[in-house]
Amino acid sequence: MIQRKILGNSLPGAAAKEIIMRIGIAIDFGTSGFRAQAVNIDQKGMILSTAVTCRHPIPGRNVIDHLDFAIRLGLERAQRIMIKAVNRLIGNLICNKQKISRLAVCGNSIQLSIFQGIEIRDLAYAGKSKLKSLGIIAPNRDSTMLYAIDINGLNLPRKTQILIPPAVFHEVGADTIAMIIQSGFMQNDEISIATDYGTNAEMALKVGNKIFTGSTAAGPAIEGQQLESGMMALPGAICDVKFEQESGNFNTWVLDKNLVAALGDTVNPITGEILKKGIIESLGITGTGVAALLDQGQKAGIIRLPCIDTPDKSIKLSKCIRFTESDLLQSGRAIGAFKAGHNALCHFAGIDIQEVKNAYLCGAAGTYTDPIKARRLGFYPNNAKFVYQTGNTSLAMARDLIWDDTQLEKMQNIADEIRPHHCMFASSRIFSKLYMLELSYWTEGMPKKRYNDFLRRYGFSNSGDIFANPKIIQPKNNDLGDIGKKGIRIVTFQSDFAMVTLKGCTGCIACIEACPEGAIQLKVKLGNHAMKIDFAFCNGTTCRKCEKACTENILKYKEFLR
Repeated sequence: MIQRKILGNSLPGAAAKEIIMRIGIAIDFGTSGFRAQAVNIDQKGMILSTAVTCRHPIPGRNVIDHLDFAIRLGLERAQRIMIKAVNRLIGNLICNKQKISRLAVCGNSIQLSIFQGIEIRDLAYAGKSKLKSLGIIAPNRDSTMLYAIDINGLNLPRKTQILIPPAVFHEVGADTIAMIIQSGFMQNDEISIATDYGTNAEMALKVGNKIFTGSTAAGPAIEGQQLESGMMALPGAICDVKFEQESGNFNTWVLDKNLVAALGDTVNPITGEILKKGIIESLGITGTGVAALLDQGQKAGIIRLPCIDTPDKSIKLSKCIRFTESDLLQSGRAIGAFKAGHNALCHFAGIDIQEVKNAYLCGAAGTYTDPIKARRLGFYPNNAKFVYQTGNTSLAMARDLIWDDTQLEKMQNIADEIRPHHCMFASSRIFSKLYMLELSYWTEGMPKKRYNDFLRRYGFSNSGDIFANPKIIQPKNNDLGDIGKKGIRIVTFQSDFAMVTLKGCTGCIACIEACPEGAIQLKVKLGNHAMKIDFAFCNGTTCRKCEKACTENILKYKEFLR
């Protein structure tokens, strides 16, 4: 049953029927950034324009950072930052704002809760006794229909209808339901697994008529974040790499202005020398490029886990773009989380992972990755006979909600149906054992034979049996599908500053030099040094490199969150 909330001055349901809907806005609230499209409501399938952000507006690289920021600094401030970014995103869609009559959003539970400005602390604590002791009452996160007037600061006509899909659990939100619906996963009668690869990897396993779900914190590396030369899947990002056996060089593929892979430079991976110019200039490397580099680097013999066997312990894809051993560890942790999650979910469902016949690869990482290279790394069960690359299912779901709001009820029904079959990896001993094994392989150099021996000891199939020729189905050449006749715009955020006076600061600027995003400025305020931080670029609570670099040990990141 869809909720129709009447908050404050919300319009009654009857008035909604009088709205003449012309333009709709679909937004995917991803952990690493937002993607939005303007669509023609009266003509299903017509995309007008697309806008994407370079990063998430709230400081941090994962949902825990965003949640921590909202709790420490206050939900109101976190929502204000998010809505400010949404307004800027909509402003870049090149459409008549007065004709916007519907906005549909999709994303995980934390993102949607901050957007609405509803209680989020229940998402930070799993135990009921803890919630009770803090006096926290979890809000209803079922399907909801609001109006723009209900969302503080949203710069849209007050009668604009807001469609918000349901959550399943803390870590499994509307984006997982979107993946289940949009991938085509439910229509397959064989055992199938779908994964939305990202900072949090949501996965669903279909066995007979039951759907089992899980979510694992993979880290931002697979989305090109927290890497020395990393970037999201945006124009200029290296999305694929191929090793040339004869020359020892690497060919690269780079996303163009329409987010389609085009031939990039051919480079010497040791020196970074460009041997042959490509069609598109590269600006950095995204997660799928990293996955390809891991596979091809091992093939070339310059990656021997957990090390890079080059003079400076890095692989160069230009004079300015390089992949380091630190990047290798971050990436290995992410891929290990995928593999451990898949095995644990199959165990929870009572099947062997080799019984999985179909794999659905979702999101930007699922779209741009070379599925054969990804299979060798362990992105999906290696015995799958069919591999489907499905694109951004969260944005696709938001679009469908624009054209047909009855999809909200469909999403709610699926949420209710799959809730009893959810596996909480955080409390699973099996997942813990499997992930520790993955870390031993990726970050400590455990030999493959010993790794497989441990898998068998734990009761799982080894990773050596690979179906020779899986059939690859890729209906889209980019993760967004049609970007519209007005094309795509890349959106940067306006700054949101905080300043703290540092008594005893010597002005050594070690904090500035340590910040990987250039988010810090040092000022003089009333005779004392003060540090000014720009939250639009700050990496959040898990970074704190500025705090660790302080030579006087007086800089405390938490002071900025007061």
